[in-house]
Amino acid sequence: MLCLITCIAIPLAVGALASLLTKNSMENFAMLNKPAFAPPGFLFPVVWTILYVLMGIASYLVVTSQKPTGNALTVYGIQLVFNFFWSIFFFNFGLCLFAFIWLVLLWLLILLTAILFYPISKPAGYLMIPYLLWVTFAGYLNLGICLLNG
Repeated sequence: MLCLITCIAIPLAVGALASLLTKNSMENFAMLNKPAFAPPGFLFPVVWTILYVLMGIASYLVVTSQKPTGNALTVYGIQLVFNFFWSIFFFNFGLCLFAFIWLVLLWLLILLTAILFYPISKPAGYLMIPYLLWVTFAGYLNLGICLLNG
């Protein structure tokens, strides 16, 4: 049980720290011109919390699988680092285009993580899909905001 809690706590801590460092981001986000289908600001922390829990469960399934994990957990850790820095680049530094490119790299790392998790634990691979879909949507929003706000 401690392993499960730890595995869930790690991505939640990454998200919480990024949120803390970008604490005024939703106020700034509210003032930006956004593309069609942009969700309301209150939805982001809800979705991210769910995704971080799913990531944590996926990593737990891999850690406890009794199978060789190879580079799967390393790639998982790297994508968490990329996840952490995206919001800082986008919100704190206002590097909209750089953040988009960073997000594309994050997307590729998430895909690679899912691919590496899948042979170790099929459910772990599947649990990364909502995250991949959300980051796809985030890419649409990020690029749309870049184009609409110069």
